[in-house]
Amino acid sequence: MSEETWESLQRTNLDEVLRRATLVELCREDIDHGANSVGQRWVWNDGGGQSTVWHFFSDGRVLLLTFDHESPLNLFGTGTYAEQLALYAGVPEDMLSVVLNQPENYESLNLVDDATGATVHYAGGIFWCDGTQWHIAQGLVDYCQTHDLDLWEDSGFSYCIEPYRLGESFTVEDVLEQRREDDHYWEQDSPADVEQAIEKDRQALTELFAHHSRD
Repeated sequence: MSEETWESLQRTNLDEVLRRATLVELCREDIDHGANSVGQRWVWNDGGGQSTVWHFFSDGRVLLLTFDHESPLNLFGTGTYAEQLALYAGVPEDMLSVVLNQPENYESLNLVDDATGATVHYAGGIFWCDGTQWHIAQGLVDYCQTHDLDLWEDSGFSYCIEPYRLGESFTVEDVLEQRREDDHYWEQDSPADVEQAIEKDRQALTELFAHHSRD
């Protein structure tokens, strides 16, 4: 499924990727929405240590970072600054401005070089688009081969890209169905309260999706 998702990402127009990245974050009220100096930053996290970060550059390029805190590719406490930086090998140097010496946040913690104080954002999965074609960071590929890791699973890509439903429909009703499956309405006291909460969400999501329509 992971390679199918990767292929779906390759086939999806970047405008649609941006739309979905935007909507997935805006549907989460508990995320601090952010930006960066070179374009747009949109994120997702599951509240349990897994996260997705999209950096959309103003020139049309994209840097996609995924993170699974239970993966061998989580270098927190075990890896070095140099090892984390090496995972980014192959990504154009100017794109790394959004992960080097930047403040950390929930989705992007920092690994510090003790000798210089320089910092780099943790990431297990590192993927980038040149504006037309998506690539896997060569440093990530090399690390997975050297340590006999599953690139898709251990990078967090398999899990962290699911919310974007690449290659599938992505509508208000899809979001509501996912919320039902995730027991999003567990605090409601009765079935009637659940339906009322769903209808309230439907109205809010309909406005949000209309504002970020493909048209």
